[in-house]
Amino acid sequence: ANNNKALLPTAVNKKVIYITYLIAALDITWLFLQFSITPYLARRLGFDTIWFGYLQTTVGVIQLLGGPIYGRFADVFGARAALSVSCLASVVYFLLLTVADNTFMLFVHKLPAVFMHGLPGAQMVVADLSENEKRADALGKLGLCFGIGMIAGSSLGGTLSTRFGEKFAASFAAVGSFVSLLLVLNFIPKQTKIQTMPESNKNHKFFNVGEITRLMKFPGVAKTFTVKIISGLPAGIFQVMFSIIAMNFFQLKAEQNGYLMAYFGIVQMVIQGAVIGRLTSRFSEYSLLLLSVGISSLVGLAQAMMTNVFHFCLIVIPMMFSLSVFNVITDSMLTKSVSPSETGTMLGLCASVQSLLRTVGPTFGGFLYETYGVPSFGYIQCVINAAVFSLLLATGGRSQPHRP
Repeated sequence: ANNNKALLPTAVNKKVIYITYLIAALDITWLFLQFSITPYLARRLGFDTIWFGYLQTTVGVIQLLGGPIYGRFADVFGARAALSVSCLASVVYFLLLTVADNTFMLFVHKLPAVFMHGLPGAQMVVADLSENEKRADALGKLGLCFGIGMIAGSSLGGTLSTRFGEKFAASFAAVGSFVSLLLVLNFIPKQTKIQTMPESNKNHKFFNVGEITRLMKFPGVAKTFTVKIISGLPAGIFQVMFSIIAMNFFQLKAEQNGYLMAYFGIVQMVIQGAVIGRLTSRFSEYSLLLLSVGISSLVGLAQAMMTNVFHFCLIVIPMMFSLSVFNVITDSMLTKSVSPSETGTMLGLCASVQSLLRTVGPTFGGFLYETYGVPSFGYIQCVINAAVFSLLLATGGRSQPHRP
């Protein structure tokens, strides 16, 4: 069932990939712009740490439900449809944020997030159009867009909401999401897969849990997936709680928080743009997985010891390195272990790992923060990753077929 459109010539592929990078960068920009609005808006509406946690958890749950369904939707209806849905949801999301002036509306504005999966959508296009051996590198370059979006969004969000108020910043993002939608409709091909799904598969409804769990039975998938969840959990909790830590533990204002986020972004860009490609061409994915988990454990120890923002700025470098390598390698390993017609569903599942962390993260993180303070995040990360590292060493690379 090959459609002539899918086997695009390489030059066209390259162009589509670059446009996809642009769309991803814009998507992340609006996301981070919102991160510099919501915590302060929530505080003004009288939310405390625990309630802010509930708000974050709501988003997590919504996206957790949306992730696998969205991935399956993308596999069945193609990339253009999937990315358009995401951009459209994003427009609605920011328009609702513009009018959110009470607790109820702040929760309602999070509902469109069920369809907002711009990054997994972009990952799917890139995974479909890149060759196997270049995949980790191409997915890593998406991280570069993430960095750019993080810098642009954080600095823009801080500046716009400080100068012109939160409503203006939210409307700005709504307009921006609309621009992304136009880009998708004009440049992204309807179908990016080389082999599309056999018709028999399409007739299944997409909320087909069986289809999704079937992927878990592929060799090496369940193991990599478990590692992704367990090892990613502590760092995920820390990231979710970060806006609170910045506000209370480091005592930063909206604008300073924006700069700190921008610094995060720069570090991430250097790592994803310059470092990951070089590493993946030299070392096996398994050894890189070990490396990232090992470093993550040490980072946890350092986090437990830190007392001020300057310490944290030093820790960010190994922290971002281990996170970036970990995410890119696990995503790459997982998309390679399923057939090309199912990369979307797989990436949707990967995205729901992130949402899962956002779901348990805030509630659990809020509790830890109130009870044991910031160092507890570090100690937990250190212990969990040390355990995962030992298990990975013990089981070795046998259970996972390695393709150089």
